[in-house]
Amino acid sequence: MQLVVGRIGRPHGIRGEVTIEVRTDDPDTRFAPGSALATDPPGTGPLVVESMRWHKNILLLGFDGVRGREGAEALRGTMLVIDSADIPPTGDPDEFHDHQLIGLPVVTTGGETVGEITDVLHHGQDLLVIRRRGEEVFVPFVKALVPEVDLVAGRVVVDAPPGLLDSEETS
Repeated sequence: MQLVVGRIGRPHGIRGEVTIEVRTDDPDTRFAPGSALATDPPGTGPLVVESMRWHKNILLLGFDGVRGREGAEALRGTMLVIDSADIPPTGDPDEFHDHQLIGLPVVTTGGETVGEITDVLHHGQDLLVIRRRGEEVFVPFVKALVPEVDLVAGRVVVDAPPGLLDSEETS
């Protein structure tokens, strides 16, 4: 499974650098000069990082063979991806990578299947996006509401208060 670690944004300057929307916890390692990154669409890459620098909290990358503003503009919107098998385990039993959770069935503490995780959002507080009866339900990813993540059994257990698993149309 491929995971997005960054998205190429607008060109920066005239030498071929691009801005990067970072989607990894370790950008300094992931985008180090010399790193080869697969792309989506695949025909754009792989791209080899030639230079990396931070400018006002924005990551700027230069890639081998990409010169000038036009070359950088041609990359805009390209996703930088890695294989999920290349990500080491966290070592923390209560920490998970998004790709480990997406696709897992969600059950209540009583054993009732309530849906499937379709995404994990990171907006101040982590949220599990659960597809339930054709609707999306958002559950804060906190121990009180998600007491168990069992990757071996392939399920996530939720202890939701009344109304949390209802879509807006049914509440």
